[in-house]
Amino acid sequence: MTTATRLQALRKLMEERGYDALVIPRADEHLGEYIPLHNERLLWVSGFTGSAGVVVVLRDSAAIFVDGRYTVQVRQQVDAAHFSYQHLINTPPASWLAAALRSGARVAVDPRLHSLQWYRDAEDTLQASGVVLCADADNLVDRCWHDRPAPDVRPALLLDDSFSGESSASKRARIAASLEGHRADAALVFAPDSVSWLLNVRGLDVPCLPVLQAMALIWRDASVDLIVDPQRMPPGWQAHCGADVRLHAPQEAATLLAGQAGQRVVADPHTANAWSQQLLEEGCATLIAAPDPVLLPKACKNAVEIAGARAAHVRDAVAVVRFLAWLDAQLQHGEYHDEAGLADQLLAFREEGEHFQGPSFETISAAGGNAAMCHYNHRNATPARLPPDSVYLVDSGGQYTDGTTDITRTVAIGTPAAGVRKLFTLVLQGHIALDQAHFPRGTTGTHLDVLARQPLWREGFDYDHGTGHGVGAFLSVHEGPQRISRAWSAATLEPGMILSNEPGYYRDGEFGIRCENLVVVQALNGELETPMYGFDVLTLVPFDRRLIEVGLLSPAEQAWIDAYHRRVEDTVAPLLDELDRQWLEQACAPLIAS
Repeated sequence: MTTATRLQALRKLMEERGYDALVIPRADEHLGEYIPLHNERLLWVSGFTGSAGVVVVLRDSAAIFVDGRYTVQVRQQVDAAHFSYQHLINTPPASWLAAALRSGARVAVDPRLHSLQWYRDAEDTLQASGVVLCADADNLVDRCWHDRPAPDVRPALLLDDSFSGESSASKRARIAASLEGHRADAALVFAPDSVSWLLNVRGLDVPCLPVLQAMALIWRDASVDLIVDPQRMPPGWQAHCGADVRLHAPQEAATLLAGQAGQRVVADPHTANAWSQQLLEEGCATLIAAPDPVLLPKACKNAVEIAGARAAHVRDAVAVVRFLAWLDAQLQHGEYHDEAGLADQLLAFREEGEHFQGPSFETISAAGGNAAMCHYNHRNATPARLPPDSVYLVDSGGQYTDGTTDITRTVAIGTPAAGVRKLFTLVLQGHIALDQAHFPRGTTGTHLDVLARQPLWREGFDYDHGTGHGVGAFLSVHEGPQRISRAWSAATLEPGMILSNEPGYYRDGEFGIRCENLVVVQALNGELETPMYGFDVLTLVPFDRRLIEVGLLSPAEQAWIDAYHRRVEDTVAPLLDELDRQWLEQACAPLIAS
């Protein structure tokens, strides 16, 4: 089916059901960032491969909404003959629909694919214009997608306490105790990574995201009703999770949720889908709107998880350093590989590391102008070869049984222009400023975001993405609630949280720059009048000295770079063979020779 015939099929079904518009988000019933192939509905209808977006289909037109990361990519992948391009943040789909439709028009959404908060906000926006929001869980795309792939169902991993640092029974007791403050009987643990953390299990059937595709109700007695495909639970799961964890197949979910009359249930309207919470309400349960009670405990890693993250980052550094040394050697011999070959080689180095389970996301292997697309994917077109006298951006990560990694390095190819080197240095200065931040308890990532942007802002430059996201412990590479962004975040930064530090700069069609490390929040030692927190770096890979304009750096910034490189060399060099060790020694040499 072509795009035109797919839209035609959807419009025919919309007409049969009396709908004037259909909203298709990139989401599945678990609302996760990474979704299985059989749930890639946005891709099916539009051809767009980005990680976030919404399509709205009207009777005679359609629009696709994406954020600033994808303004270039969407025009390359989505046919302007069938879709108009809209900015997801500046022009929210509900507002656009309220302006585009007549009073009395009916808009269809699948309530499984939207949070309850989104559903309520959209309903209010549309009602103000007389437009009706219609919940329809009999998904229209699924009815038209005749060659839809079958779900991939594989048994989960049971994560030993030596990796998690705490038993499931202990975690469940902690979460159950937190319900007292809400005078609640239960909590809906909706997000798969929250369920996975709570039960110390990890899934294998979603690419890059090692979570169990499940949701659960946890009760005040710490027992759990787990809604999951039984085929996903491996032998021994009951003994591992506990006898008071009760299994329910997905087809039993509606009956279970609707059967909680009189119960007070904590549910997060921002992270749990509308369908699950509407069922609870229809069954006469009382919803208590509150954050997912697992979210903060999961984000604040314990000592075992932090030690695991450090160990995983050392092994990951070995792989990335070997890759960068190999790349330089290839270039010296005139071998300018394409983006796909480079990504494959980096993966091969990672695969040699202990506890490696797979990539933590699809590698962004971007040469030259392709790097201007923040979430570029070389699989969407013919992979480009490295251009001379430019830069190569590689953003990649690994899932290890003891930790999750995410690193971006921008690499000089030949001799990049002076303007590129200046911009790289400005980005690196922002990275350093954020890395060195000291802040009191109660500080959010929004308070700190300006530090990373200030060097660019002084020169009239900026970047259209957040500066940092949370990272899980052998879980999602994008974890909440912690983040560093201009967009307001109420989540305070607490010890044990792992975040990325990744300012960047992008010039459409020419190049892209990003400098990314992962850091962990820790309490600072010393006799301080006001106790302070700071960041300790986990990532241990050198920045490309060939792109640094030393004359733009302050003495303190030079000292930071040299100290970081000494730490990298001291930690990683003993784990390398002779040739790679020689490369690392040169890559970590002081910026100014003594």
